[in-house]
Amino acid sequence: MNRRTAAGAILATLMGGTSAAAALLKPKKHAAPEMEKLGLETLVPAEFAGWRIDRSVVPVQPPPEVEEVIGQLYDETLARTYVNARGQRVMLSIAYGGDQSGRLRVHRPEKCYSAQGFRVDNVAQQQRQVGGANVVVNRLYAVLGARQEPISYWIRVGDETVSGTLAQRITQLRFSLNGQIPDGLLFRVSNIGADRDAGYALQDSFIADLVRSMPPADAAKLVGNPARP
Repeated sequence: MNRRTAAGAILATLMGGTSAAAALLKPKKHAAPEMEKLGLETLVPAEFAGWRIDRSVVPVQPPPEVEEVIGQLYDETLARTYVNARGQRVMLSIAYGGDQSGRLRVHRPEKCYSAQGFRVDNVAQQQRQVGGANVVVNRLYAVLGARQEPISYWIRVGDETVSGTLAQRITQLRFSLNGQIPDGLLFRVSNIGADRDAGYALQDSFIADLVRSMPPADAAKLVGNPARP
């Protein structure tokens, strides 16, 4: 495929696409077949660096219609609450989809929280080193009545995290042009509290402890490949 053909295919896809462009960009194989099933329940440790699953907290099950949509979008999901010796709690949610080539794309928490009635503020987007990888971390602050929830999340598509919806789509197109189907993962942590800065600091500490406790190959499944020099 020459540069002009590729550019035409991308433009056609971004503008809604044609059957010819769709055929041209149709991916042939998974970019990371070994990641098609991550086994999140065993991949993410139940205890690490002073954190353990809080068995007293029972995850709230979504309504049946929401659960059906989740089942269509993701191959695996994980929801846990961890607690440390100081009684600090962090809620962890991971959603994984092996096919990020088309309409089956990871959904951003902003939409999910807003749909539940939260007021959501986009606080910041930061580039951080996590497990040796350059990770684009999004900070949100969600409020519903008396509940105040600082949130940090990232989205991995293929071997890298993406900064926004457009970057997410461009990354998917890049894989498609190479005839590959990227996988995707949403990693989200949050806690309940009015102090945003303290919440984000707690979440950063939790993330660092988690990633350090995992073998590098397993950590890469969450954060992407290590940064290149």
